[in-house]
Amino acid sequence: MKKFVAALAIMLSSQVFAGDTSSPDGATVYFINLSDGDSVEAPFVVNFGLSGMGVAPAGTEKENTGHHHIFINRPPLGEGAEDAELMENGVPTDDNHKHFGGGQTEVTLDLPAGTHTLQLVLGDEFHVPHNPPVVSEVITITVK
Repeated sequence: MKKFVAALAIMLSSQVFAGDTSSPDGATVYFINLSDGDSVEAPFVVNFGLSGMGVAPAGTEKENTGHHHIFINRPPLGEGAEDAELMENGVPTDDNHKHFGGGQTEVTLDLPAGTHTLQLVLGDEFHVPHNPPVVSEVITITVK
C-alpha cells in the first residue's frame, strides 16, 4: 500500500507541474545574449534560443513546437505559489509573465535600475508549459 501511495503522489506531483503537450527529449530554451550576472543598460534586447523544437505562434497545433514566455522577478517555474494553476490554465499576462504568442524570438525590455531575475518558459498552443517543461535556467541581471 505504501508503494502505491508513493507512486500516486509522484504521478500527481508531475501532473501539477507538467502540461498535456509533450516535449521531445533534450529540448532546451536559453538566453542567447544574456548570462547570469550580466549588467545591462535599459532598454535592452533579450534574444531567445531554442534547440530540439520549433517556434510556432500561440494557437498553432503542431507537434514539437511552442512559443516563448519570459518570467520576470518571480520564482522558477514549479516553485511559484500560482504554478499549479498556471500549469492547468496557462501562463498569465502580467508584469511578471510576458507572452510572445506571435512566435517572437526577442524582446526589448525596459526594466527599472536594480537586480532582476529572468527565466524563459516555452508554452504550447494554449500558453501551458510542455511535459516535461522546457525552461531556461533562471538568470540574475543588474540594470544600471
